[in-house]
Amino acid sequence: MKQKMVLKVQMNCEKCRAQALRIAAATQGVTQMAIQGQEKDELMVTGEEVDSVKLTRCLRKKLHHATVLTIEVIKEKKEEKGKKTKNEENKKIKDEKHTPP
Repeated sequence: MKQKMVLKVQMNCEKCRAQALRIAAATQGVTQMAIQGQEKDELMVTGEEVDSVKLTRCLRKKLHHATVLTIEVIKEKKEEKGKKTKNEENKKIKDEKHTPP
């Protein structure tokens, strides 16, 4: 289950922002992270089965203030069964050319 979390973290300087990114990167399951927000105080984390409680607790230990703003489940888009990809069509054409007479 892929999810996207936004955490509000007290980050006053670049050193604090770098430390928050390091902590998020070290958390198991995190695939992408970014700092966002008007005051650059929100940490956006995306990943597979990321433990939000564990991540928030680690951020609180190091940076003293962190809260969870939102957690969203990202649904993956499924391909339609009726449509064929170009690779399948090209493979079918090649097979037709190489069939014995």
